[in-house]
Amino acid sequence: MAQITSSLSADNQKITGEALQGALIDLLDLSLVGKQAHWNLIGRNFRSLHLQLDEIVSIGRLRADDVAERAVALGVNPDGRAATVGRDTRLDQLQAGYIDDGKVVAAFTDILGGLVTRMRERIAATEEADPVSQDLLIEITQDLEKQHWMIQAQR
Repeated sequence: MAQITSSLSADNQKITGEALQGALIDLLDLSLVGKQAHWNLIGRNFRSLHLQLDEIVSIGRLRADDVAERAVALGVNPDGRAATVGRDTRLDQLQAGYIDDGKVVAAFTDILGGLVTRMRERIAATEEADPVSQDLLIEITQDLEKQHWMIQAQR
């Protein structure tokens, strides 16, 4: 069977692989939690928040693909299976049923804030291990911080 090799040392590949896998889980679950909120949102700010949640979901989905493809390029197999996401997610989950727009804003302020913190930890971890992956993580964090700001501004 063919195998993808990497120019990274085994230690740097492990560090980078763990950072990318953690980012993958966060981004995949962000897209799921975002859609859950999008479908069940109610309140005065429904329309604008409904559209913003679609932006957040798009970031999660597109950037998860970028992260997974980077991992494979380094010879690391990404694991985005539902069971893995469910087991390893660190994102707070939303209640079932309708969710008031104020509760969605508060929840996503916290969700995005925690995600940004973890992404910055991954940026630090990959600084020497793999600057190319670090660059990708920096770009993703920029997107997430923008959404965090925009959600916070609605409080």
